[in-house]
Amino acid sequence: MSIFPVKFAAALPSAVLLFAVAPAPASSQTESYPTRPLRLIVPLPPGGGADLVARMVAERLSKTVGQQVLVDNRAGGGTVIGADLAAKSAPDGYTLLLGTATTHAINSSLVKKLPYDPIRDFAPISLVAVLPQIVVAHPSLPANTLPELIALARQRPGEILFASTGNGSANHLGAEMLKSVAKINMVHVPYKGAGPSVTDLLAGQTQFMFTTIPPALPHVKSNRLKALAVAHSKRSALLPQLPTTAEGGAPGVEASSWNGILARAGTAQTIITRLHTELSAIMTQPELRDRLAAAGVEPMSNTPDEFAKYIASETARYAKIIASSSARID
Repeated sequence: MSIFPVKFAAALPSAVLLFAVAPAPASSQTESYPTRPLRLIVPLPPGGGADLVARMVAERLSKTVGQQVLVDNRAGGGTVIGADLAAKSAPDGYTLLLGTATTHAINSSLVKKLPYDPIRDFAPISLVAVLPQIVVAHPSLPANTLPELIALARQRPGEILFASTGNGSANHLGAEMLKSVAKINMVHVPYKGAGPSVTDLLAGQTQFMFTTIPPALPHVKSNRLKALAVAHSKRSALLPQLPTTAEGGAPGVEASSWNGILARAGTAQTIITRLHTELSAIMTQPELRDRLAAAGVEPMSNTPDEFAKYIASETARYAKIIASSSARID
């Protein structure tokens, strides 16, 4: 509806009418960003390393941008549901995604009919965390080291069950790498996130799994789970006595999850720059870095361009792993 009476409006030049009803320039809209709460979609259930990172970052980002950042866990479909929801959101900077190795480096090779494009549909902002994985087992498993697990799997082909946070997840592919390198046969049991997978491992429903450190560390310390190796190039400062997979006779078996913040493609560059600036400052806060390190998370920060290149390199790396494994989602 025109803001002028009909007769008055008809008498005005068209250029004046256009100015009267035209929306505010995009620059003025982004300069005031944000004016309402933000949503950070986590494509995994509560209780895992990604959820921990998301909540710590969201808490601090809320303070720096002056608006609440709400964590929205949208698990399911091997992270596809949450990532697709973010991919179809408005490109206004009010819906962000906590991207993972699965959403942005694995699914493109794993899922035949992926409903979103990890590259075309998103604008990378910053990597925020790398989460090295460890191999943990139920106390009843008669293997206390990675070499013993490999030997046991050779003695009992197809009998040992390993859990994961979902088909094609980084920890699933870590176990697939172990199977390939050690030439052993084990059975995969996928779950919808770290919480359910660790819960069933604690109950003895599965025998072992690759997992990020945060959900497993309390149970390792209480001896409800036993740690066999860290699937990383170096030992963990939290578990310095734990050998790497290479030291355990499985060179090349390295599985680390990672988390980064992304917006919808098409989001104004001023908003991307603002969020990147805030995240860069947040990830250097000593208190946050100490809390993340205490949970087994390596805090990170990089530029949008560096993050985009990292995603590309991780996509190529996982494409090779998936091609040589039995991991498939039709």
